[in-house]
Amino acid sequence: MDNLKNTDFTSLARKQKSIQMRMRLLALAHFQNGQSRTQIAYLLKVSRTSVNKWVKAFLEEGVSGLQEKPRTGRPAYLSRKQQIQLAEYIEQRIENPQVGGRLIPI
Repeated sequence: MDNLKNTDFTSLARKQKSIQMRMRLLALAHFQNGQSRTQIAYLLKVSRTSVNKWVKAFLEEGVSGLQEKPRTGRPAYLSRKQQIQLAEYIEQRIENPQVGGRLIPI
């Protein structure tokens, strides 16, 4: 497990490509230097809740606890069935003279 006192958060932050991970590591660098979580939130322009989560994640899991977690929720794409339904809807609306080729929500 990573140790708060023996970890060089600033150099770790410089190596990161992810801006989110950099912010988390910089927050921990400030925390390591004795700044309060409120001060850190103000300096980094993030919520104090975020700083609390990052510090807690590090203390419980080390640097790996700061990694982005997989997000749940619906996918950002249409299923094959939905794609077919959308194509059929568009074709029907385009051919309908009453609609005049315009698509309107149903």
